[in-house]
Amino acid sequence: MLALAPASAGAQGADPDDDKTLIFAPGDPEMAAATAQALAGLDEFLAMAAAPPSGTDRFKLKVKVRDGHVTEHFWVIPFRRTETGFVGILANQPEQVRTVVLGQNIEFTRDDISDWGYTRDGKQIGSFTVCVMFKRMSKEEADYMRDKYGYDC
Repeated sequence: MLALAPASAGAQGADPDDDKTLIFAPGDPEMAAATAQALAGLDEFLAMAAAPPSGTDRFKLKVKVRDGHVTEHFWVIPFRRTETGFVGILANQPEQVRTVVLGQNIEFTRDDISDWGYTRDGKQIGSFTVCVMFKRMSKEEADYMRDKYGYDC
């Protein structure tokens, strides 16, 4: 999980089942590039999530939640579209933000989305921000996450 401290920006964890907090400065170039990559493929992802192909599951969105000057990014699993945006269940434990709790149903808009991911035949697809996080973890932690959850980055 990547958390935002009051003066920093970040995103929530590699997988909601293994919450880890990493702090990224606002404008971190690697995290910004990963988010841009995710957003470039968002429409295709949302279309696939609406009609999942065989062998795919665990569709998730990473969304930012603000609480005053603090922002955290959380995985939302499952999620669905609404007339005004999206709704889903917060899948990570907040570290800094106090306006939401693990398991809460939250509403959000497309502008709040920072990443997406899903599993295809046991391998993670997407989750671009997670690959950046692996560079900031110990080799042991990153290898564990890759092995346990099927990340290929």
